Amino acid sequence: MSLVSKSLVLVLAFGLAACNNPNRYGAGGAGGIGGNGANGGLGGNGNNAGYVDTNGLGDPSNPRSIAYFNQSVGDRVLFPVDQSSLTDVARGTLSQQAQWLQTNADYAIIIEGHADEKGTREYNLALGARRAASVQNFLIAQGVPGSRMRTISYGKERPIEICSDEACYSKNRRAVTVLSAGLGS
Repeated sequence: MSLVSKSLVLVLAFGLAACNNPNRYGAGGAGGIGGNGANGGLGGNGNNAGYVDTNGLGDPSNPRSIAYFNQSVGDRVLFPVDQSSLTDVARGTLSQQAQWLQTNADYAIIIEGHADEKGTREYNLALGARRAASVQNFLIAQGVPGSRMRTISYGKERPIEICSDEACYSKNRRAVTVLSAGLGS
């Protein structure tokens, strides 16, 4: 390989590495609180003297911020093995999400469906889709307009815990409500 070819490969490798955002899931990696929003934009009220938003989620004490939603309302619900039906705990969390979403109409949401690593890729994608649809249907029944939502299934492709243990599996059987701005009131 010539020097020019090696240089080109090196530049491309560095360019691709620069595109990789290791904090794309927010603080704490894949199990963190999320990574959406613009620093000082979403949920900020301009009166956060002394508050430094290091993750772009807003002030967790501001009830309109993404950080508040994720930490105080709850952005995820868990499911039993091979099921997409909502538990009582999940319905409680989703009721709080529906209330928050009705109060904060300028946010749209993406509902991500996930599964544990057991089963085939195809089976888990379908299961994740059913889980996301269950959440979407519940939120619609609570009065959140369906036009503000979309669903996506990641199946087993985005685990937050990786190990061959029920403690890990149970955290991966989930649906996550991810907020995004831009609807306008």
